Amino acid sequence: MPKFPGLSGKEIIRALEKLGFRVARQSGSHVLMKRGEKGCVVPNHKEVKVGTVNGVLRQADISPEEFQKALSD
Repeated sequence: MPKFPGLSGKEIIRALEKLGFRVARQSGSHVLMKRGEKGCVVPNHKEVKVGTVNGVLRQADISPEEFQKALSD
């Protein structure tokens, strides 16, 4: 399972957009992203902890490998 150290909220949002998610709304520093019925909340911080990134991937129902591929594209 890949690890995702040092990712920012902007990088996570960009990768999720490549996977078909769109920004639904933002409340403070948290961005709600949706793809169909699936949604996830991304903290728009300078650095997001690894456990939080894994939680976002679980919410979005995305595999770590799929997310890693979107990050590297």
